[in-house]
Amino acid sequence: MMLSLALVLPGLWLRAYASGYVRKDAQLTTTGPYAHTRNPLYLGSMLIAFGFAAAAASWMILALLALLFAAIYIPTILSEEAYLREHFAGFDAYARAVPRLLPRATGAAKEMAMDGGVPAEGGFSTELYLRHREYNSAMGAVVLYLALALKLLFYSR
Repeated sequence: MMLSLALVLPGLWLRAYASGYVRKDAQLTTTGPYAHTRNPLYLGSMLIAFGFAAAAASWMILALLALLFAAIYIPTILSEEAYLREHFAGFDAYARAVPRLLPRATGAAKEMAMDGGVPAEGGFSTELYLRHREYNSAMGAVVLYLALALKLLFYSR
């Protein structure tokens, strides 16, 4: 259970943190967690999912999740990158400075500026967090943990 929480809680935090920065279709978001990974929402989702796979203690669920994420997220990420490249002039500089999924330890503002990209400004916005309804992820996680607890309570006898 500890491994599960060690993945789910940071995943929930990352999704919440990222949702307070992203301004969909309005600007290329390069601040906050987007200065470390181009896809913090997907990374957070993966952490959450693999955390629940750890709670289920099933290698089959883990393998199926890995295949499912590859089948869904790889084409989605590539499609989104094509859209961003077409609509935001600074995307190529951003993509050179910030890894696609696994985060870099430090933000990429300096590298982007040296590469001709202009980092977006702005900090975390509670309004954006609420508008994106990211609190639903936390509520879903609570429901899943309750379901797991009930399973342990009633089926472990």
